[in-house]
Amino acid sequence: MGEHKLARTEHLHDNWALVHSYPLSEKLLALSHVWQSREDQEYVIAAKGAPEAIADLCHFSPDELRDMEVQIGLMAAEGLRVLGVARARFRHTDLPEQQHDFEFEFLGLLGLSDPLRPMVPKAIQECYAAGVRVIMITGDYPGTARNIARQIGLHHDENVITGPELDSLSDDELARRVRDTNIFARVVPEQKLRLVQALKAGGEIVAMTGDGVNDSPALKAANIGIAMGGRGTDVAREASALVLLNDDFASIVRAVRLGRRIFDNIRKAMAYIFAVHVPIIGLSLIPVLMKWPLVLFPVHIVFLELIIDPACSVVFEAEPEEADVMNRPPRDPREPLFGWRTLSLSILQGLSVLAIMVAFYAFFYYRSYPGDQVRTMTYTALIIANLGLILTNRSWTRTVFVTLRQRNAALWWLLGSVAVVLGLVLYVPFLQGLFLFSRLDVMNLLSCLAAGLLSVVWFEVLKVFRGKGS
Repeated sequence: MGEHKLARTEHLHDNWALVHSYPLSEKLLALSHVWQSREDQEYVIAAKGAPEAIADLCHFSPDELRDMEVQIGLMAAEGLRVLGVARARFRHTDLPEQQHDFEFEFLGLLGLSDPLRPMVPKAIQECYAAGVRVIMITGDYPGTARNIARQIGLHHDENVITGPELDSLSDDELARRVRDTNIFARVVPEQKLRLVQALKAGGEIVAMTGDGVNDSPALKAANIGIAMGGRGTDVAREASALVLLNDDFASIVRAVRLGRRIFDNIRKAMAYIFAVHVPIIGLSLIPVLMKWPLVLFPVHIVFLELIIDPACSVVFEAEPEEADVMNRPPRDPREPLFGWRTLSLSILQGLSVLAIMVAFYAFFYYRSYPGDQVRTMTYTALIIANLGLILTNRSWTRTVFVTLRQRNAALWWLLGSVAVVLGLVLYVPFLQGLFLFSRLDVMNLLSCLAAGLLSVVWFEVLKVFRGKGS
């Protein structure tokens, strides 16, 4: 950009060489580069940094400081990031140890505009809807921070704590002030650690972003350290739990959405596992206790497991997120993955399937149906109930009629495969013999379908009533 805008001017010096650099420090937020011209006998020192640091290098008088602060306030109110720049000349002798030993000439203030990415305001609102608090920690002036906060829709943009003010607060005072302050301006990286500790002391789960070496302690102390992968240092990346590949705040929000979806899907899969194994256990034990012909043999259980395993590992994993996944409050970290409420509902699902299957079996058994036909009908009804459990556990808030309209290719592959294999088992003589089955007519199949669906339909009705009450 400089080569394009400043071409054919006296401001470009391709033949100058960088001799030495004075880095930023905690005591002086300015850096200086010492340049040497091959034609001149002097060094040219270029300094840039925080305006107050540059004013210090230039030994401003109190009146000059006040004038500069007025200009800074006007520029910061427009959302500009303000830098001061200065220049000095030095004869070719040994360079001094610190920047203050040069005689700097103040050149002026630079206002840098850093336009917001269009998706940031939307991402901030998604955070608030999800119960996630957003805090801005910046080295910019309070006026700049407030302007940016208003643009992105940050809450409580009138409250600002500056770095010097933060240093003057005790830990208890900071823990109290940080509860309703979302903007921290003129903050140096070392102060981020105090902020993280203050937030954690208040019971917050803290995720913090950073990119510099000095950010590493805070990244390590945060519950979730997030390093910038594009411009971040290796030290920051090593200290973090996550690394953003595109340095985009919206990526963090997408990660929250993805995490909630994964959590939901794991819980759905676990609920299904508990529910489906209750009737399997019951139908293995009850006929033995009642001295009825056996329903489940090893080959039957193997076929059931061939449905259960891909349902848990593929179908539920591929489920899209619930519509309200980003409108829920954050989950208490002490809450177990699988609580008593979820466990009781899944067991109730399994018991309802078991009750219907046992009643179905007993009805036809005591009507003197052949043992292999009763086994065939009960097992077919159990397979249909199993598929019903998969469909109903895809969502605990939306009915099957809604979830069937959502894309999940793995689900349709599973349903189709089970239908084909079950058809072969029922109507291919060799497989009939292997499973100890008999052929079913249309009325038998309809009875199995009705029993299988009846065992899970109550949960769909419960969803409807819960939806009306919410």
